[in-house]
Amino acid sequence: MEQSPNNNSKTALIVLAVLTAVLGVLYFRSYQTTKDQATQIEQKATELSNTRASLDSISTQLDAKIAEIKSLGGQVADLEALKVQLEQDKASLKNSNHATIASYEAKIKEYNVVLSTKDAEIVELKKQNGILTESNQTLTTQNTTLNTENSGLKTQNQTLNDTLSSVSQRNKELARKVSIAAALKAQNLKVLAVNAKGKETERSRLNGKKIEKLKVVFSLATNPITKLENKTVYVRVLDGEGATLSDEAIGSGRITINGKELTYTAKQTFEYTNDSQTVAVTYPRGGVAYKPGKYSVELYAEGFQIGTGAFEVK
Repeated sequence: MEQSPNNNSKTALIVLAVLTAVLGVLYFRSYQTTKDQATQIEQKATELSNTRASLDSISTQLDAKIAEIKSLGGQVADLEALKVQLEQDKASLKNSNHATIASYEAKIKEYNVVLSTKDAEIVELKKQNGILTESNQTLTTQNTTLNTENSGLKTQNQTLNDTLSSVSQRNKELARKVSIAAALKAQNLKVLAVNAKGKETERSRLNGKKIEKLKVVFSLATNPITKLENKTVYVRVLDGEGATLSDEAIGSGRITINGKELTYTAKQTFEYTNDSQTVAVTYPRGGVAYKPGKYSVELYAEGFQIGTGAFEVK
């Protein structure tokens, strides 16, 4: 027994609803995966930043110790060798992965132990040189403690700055990915010729002498994450030489796409309804004959190219 048209329509609506739900689930899973990956990247970046800041702080303190001990006539061969090792560690850190970063914590502790022992050596050298008395020895010790604490605060501040920068970059990347996913997508694009009497013609090759207006017609694919709001689509019509058809007196203008300024032929603002709606954009280039040749059409909306097409004029 044959199914009635009503049954066929209901079946089609059910299939469409199921497909929409499946697409929504797939997008959610993809978004969640991207979010998890971004979190892992942020964690690794923070750990690398902390380790790098600690090594830089030790390098600064080590240079100061070497200079001071030299000025007091002490031996610095061991510290200079340690400096070479430190620079090697800093260089290798650039190629370290998450699994090996932990090994640097032990190295940092060893470096700090050496720096502490050198503080006592400096005090002894000052005594030998007669420039340290009992009274100012306490002041020197306190100053060393304050310098260490200050270095720690600088390290923490650098870590916070690096973390904030990483979070800001991650948020920008996530926003960009969401914008791409929510972008409009044009399909079934076709170009019609409209003559002076308003008659519309769709052919593989249009008669340039009879074109009073160009009418670009397309449909918009459904997208459950695209906002239901007013949208503006910009149309660029380019001739065979790559020149954009435009006339500011009848609505042409300029837009910026990916940092590049482009001339557009016509634009159309409409309310997006997410139901595979059809949109038509008309370019009334009246009184000017179109040159024979192949033309291309580009569609843009919200900073993205959303579709392309072509037509030919004889």
